[in-house]
Amino acid sequence: MLPLEGVRVIEVGQALAGPLAGAMMADMGADVIKVEKPDGGDDARLWGPPFGPDGGTSLYFYGQNRNKRSVTLDLKAPADIEALHRLCETADILVQNLRPGVVDDLGIGPDAMRARHPRLVYCSIWAFGAAGPMRLRPGFDPLLQAYGGMMSVTGRPEDPPTFCGASINDKATGMFTVIGALAALRRRDITGQGAIVDTSLFETAVHWVEGQVNNHLATGEVPKRHGTGGAVIVPYQVFETADRPLCLAAGNDRLWARCAAVLGHPGWGSDPRFARSRDRVEHKATLIPLIAEVLRGRTRAHWIEALEAAGVPCSPVNDIGELAASAQFAAVDMVQALPGSGVRVVGLPISFDRTRPRSARGSPGVGEHNAEVLGGR
Repeated sequence: MLPLEGVRVIEVGQALAGPLAGAMMADMGADVIKVEKPDGGDDARLWGPPFGPDGGTSLYFYGQNRNKRSVTLDLKAPADIEALHRLCETADILVQNLRPGVVDDLGIGPDAMRARHPRLVYCSIWAFGAAGPMRLRPGFDPLLQAYGGMMSVTGRPEDPPTFCGASINDKATGMFTVIGALAALRRRDITGQGAIVDTSLFETAVHWVEGQVNNHLATGEVPKRHGTGGAVIVPYQVFETADRPLCLAAGNDRLWARCAAVLGHPGWGSDPRFARSRDRVEHKATLIPLIAEVLRGRTRAHWIEALEAAGVPCSPVNDIGELAASAQFAAVDMVQALPGSGVRVVGLPISFDRTRPRSARGSPGVGEHNAEVLGGR
């Protein structure tokens, strides 16, 4: 039995954050009903190439909408709003990430829905949050990486602002939505009452830079970019070797002493400039070039073998192809072929009793389950 078997989730949304929250709960056993607009459904269906076997649905959509049932409702039509209410009578959780303000205009905002369905856990995913002067602004991941300060601390100081290649605000907001929904569901088990759960890409973005914000609040200083390096741990970055880049993370004084010995300079481990973490940070401009010069003298394979033998954390800098071909990637067995289409996607990053849930369904066509769910509508 999967942990969320018997839980019904209504997902009213599109793109990434809302659908990811739905996919995670579906993988954990929930019955997730995806509500799509009749004219084309979720916009993410077109976010390609590449496209799936049908030639028209993006692989992106397959990955975020596995294991769900799809129904189409025109949420501007009173009859379809009533159909949504009937679904909510049988639901535990509703997740929506429509444009801010739209659900209130349609009469299906959190207050209205909770008044009619008091046991419902109503999850709203905002761009900039449920309060403040920007609450009604729309937003996509790169906008929040920019506004949320993340770009200002990512990349090398001499480069223009850089955003992370993964949609980390969208994805983490989907995860926080799941955490909030399940916490509220646990409380409902005790009180019998549902809840309103608010998350946003903005609050997620602030969460990612909480350390830098905390430091700024304490010191008034504005954090700077450090390339691949860390601001408060040294060495903790990517270095070039004789052939390919290597990530080195000597995260404490003991590891640094071992690292210095492997590099052929055991005296660095006791050098008053470098022995303690705070000293290495203070003298970073001196130490990093010394390490870089040594590492460029031998191949990455040599250094990885030597560092791992000494117990010093290090890693090759893999591209996606190298990641997918790695033995560790195969060992954790995260890839699954979706039923029906055979499209291969990365699954849930959680296992229960050492078993990773697999999708019982593929990704649905637009309104594929109208008759099954809506009773012939």
